[in-house]
Amino acid sequence: MGEWTAVKEGSDDGYWLLLAINPIREIVYYLDSLGNDWTTYPDMKVLIDTVLQAFRAQRDIQTSRRGANSITWIKVACPQQRNQIDCGYFMLRFMRDTLALGRLKIPTDYFDEFKCAFYTKDQVDEIKEEWCQFMIKLNVCS
Repeated sequence: MGEWTAVKEGSDDGYWLLLAINPIREIVYYLDSLGNDWTTYPDMKVLIDTVLQAFRAQRDIQTSRRGANSITWIKVACPQQRNQIDCGYFMLRFMRDTLALGRLKIPTDYFDEFKCAFYTKDQVDEIKEEWCQFMIKLNVCS
């Protein structure tokens, strides 16, 4: 499918959202648990577009003048957070749920198996616990 990119945007407090990038097809799937559009983060969009254009140039992919700016951004409908602090856990949950399905494409309406308006406290706690167990296994916290 491409590359996963977790993006931290905004002020020093930061805000996490998820991009799944298919560099060959020049498609960026945008998952944002606050429901913002990518135009909310113009610097991020310019950076990702520039990286994809550099990828195209390095692979010597020819495009017409019109095609030079043909990078497609797709906003994926995904569960929305109900507070201002769980964006990182939502990003991790999006990534985990998507990879668990083993799909090669990301639908614009998220995945039916995980479709919901928001994650419950238990679903967020589950990803927090998985992340803690992962970090303990890596011995990062000692």
